[in-house]
Amino acid sequence: SSAVRSNCAIHAFVLMTNHVHLLVSGSAAGAVSALMHRVGLCYVGLINRTYGRTGTLFEGRFRSSLVQMERYVLTCMRYIELNPVRACMVGRPEDYRWSSFRSNAGLAPIDWLAPQDEYLRLGRSVRERIEAYRDLFRTVIDPEDLAAIDLAIANVRRFHEAQTPLPVRVETMRGVVCERLSHPLDAVGLYVPAGTAPLPSAAIMLAVPAAIAGCPSVVMCTPPRTDGTADPAVLVAASRAGVTEIYKVGGAQAIAAMAYGTESIPKVSKIFGPGNAWVTCAKSLVSADAAGAAIDMPAGPSEVLVIADETASAEYVASDLLSQAEHGVDSQVLLVTTSSELAAQVATEVEAQLATLSRADIARRALEHSRVIVVDSLDAAVSVSNEYAPEHLIIQARNPRAVLPAIRNAGSVFLGPWTPESVGDYCSGTNHVLPTYGFARNYSGLGLDQFIRQMTVQELTREGLEGLGAAVVRLAGLEGLDAHAAAVTRRLGSSS
Repeated sequence: SSAVRSNCAIHAFVLMTNHVHLLVSGSAAGAVSALMHRVGLCYVGLINRTYGRTGTLFEGRFRSSLVQMERYVLTCMRYIELNPVRACMVGRPEDYRWSSFRSNAGLAPIDWLAPQDEYLRLGRSVRERIEAYRDLFRTVIDPEDLAAIDLAIANVRRFHEAQTPLPVRVETMRGVVCERLSHPLDAVGLYVPAGTAPLPSAAIMLAVPAAIAGCPSVVMCTPPRTDGTADPAVLVAASRAGVTEIYKVGGAQAIAAMAYGTESIPKVSKIFGPGNAWVTCAKSLVSADAAGAAIDMPAGPSEVLVIADETASAEYVASDLLSQAEHGVDSQVLLVTTSSELAAQVATEVEAQLATLSRADIARRALEHSRVIVVDSLDAAVSVSNEYAPEHLIIQARNPRAVLPAIRNAGSVFLGPWTPESVGDYCSGTNHVLPTYGFARNYSGLGLDQFIRQMTVQELTREGLEGLGAAVVRLAGLEGLDAHAAAVTRRLGSSS
């Protein structure tokens, strides 16, 4: 049992520090030796944020007993509890020395083989180390789960890479060149909720476009579980999607920390991600403060509206409604149908499917404020949907594609019987961070463009200014702005 506790603690240490790995597994020296043979050297380290730039990284083969390893790991775990951990390496390679870490953590000497030249030869950048050891996540989550995460990342990346804006350069008239250039936001904050359920999918949806955009600083906050650790799947998804700086903090306080900065959490320029009503309110407040941060959109509790005619499957419709109702008690689901018979069938099917769900109690509470609306025609159903402006809109009708042109207000649309909303939540490729509360009338869902700022450039020759000058002077006169006109006339009157 002692060895098992040691193994569990080791894995928790890997998760909590994200990419600084303690690679020890099993209850015997043979298991340790086998692991060392597979991965080469053992990376051991911890980030100390107490003094800002103190940290360690050591490679070497364990030459201590299992008892010593267990003592080391438990000391690490205690150290983590007492010190904020930042899952990102800072400082120069030569800063990461065993003596520094041992003195910080209060560890007794252990026999190590840690030549610094070996460390320098293995790679100098955080990204190189992450890439080299990503497969080690297979030791902490199921390989099939990891494959699903990788598939989701690949599809989301493929769809968002296609959104990359191209530079624009237009000569609007002879000697007048106008351009539009794009640059990534300097620092972005990603909020991944985990109130009633962990959401590794949200980490993917936020981190992938940030990585494609090339944002230099990407910070992620996610609430800890009741045992104080972050969800393993969230950490794995975030790391494989490119995030290297993760903080265990949630709720409105996480939004405030990223908007204004703290001693341990850096300030960002824009905050992304969904959340509950408190998180959504906090995002709105910081975005209205000049000292705060911009936000992506108001993205609160989940919503789905299903438009269905008499050809729709009651089983499929019920499953789509419940897939959103189980998100939380504040979720809302609506069915708008042209068939009263289908409405009754769906109500019966919902009750039957509820009995099979692990989160049935949550779904039932959400259904208390959900509705079924029977209308005379698909046109009427579309009008209801456009007025409601749902986060998710599912169209199950005889010809769903024919209905699409009339849809004006929706975060994301799912067409036909083989397109459950779940695929958009996870891995079809579209982004699941979408406007709620009816804000789909005014906001778009998350895309690559929100991680990018664009600026325009203009360059004129003398000939170009001569061609524009008269119009500029006339327009400046209409507005009574003499200095505007003079900025042109002084140039045109100059011989230089």
